[in-house]
Amino acid sequence: MLYNESAMQFAWKAGILVAVIGLLGWGVSDIVLRGRELQQEESKLSERLKSIEEENALLAAEIEYYRNPENLIKELKSQFNYREGGEKLIIIVPESTSTRK
Repeated sequence: MLYNESAMQFAWKAGILVAVIGLLGWGVSDIVLRGRELQQEESKLSERLKSIEEENALLAAEIEYYRNPENLIKELKSQFNYREGGEKLIIIVPESTSTRK
């Protein structure tokens, strides 16, 4: 009977140990998988940040360009056919699209 009780205690302890090891293994694998997901997300966010920083640099350069009043007037003239007082507008048509031959 003593042998039987000792074997039962051992079986219970072994069962509990196996369950604890299984739960720890499951927890560790869950942590590893979550870590991989976070690495992938971090990679995507880093790429997006790089893209936004590049766009920001381009916009900053454009803002700096337009701070010069001469550049601003030049762009107004080219995009909206803006003329200052006394200026005449000349439109030059390339020969290949001209109607005269």
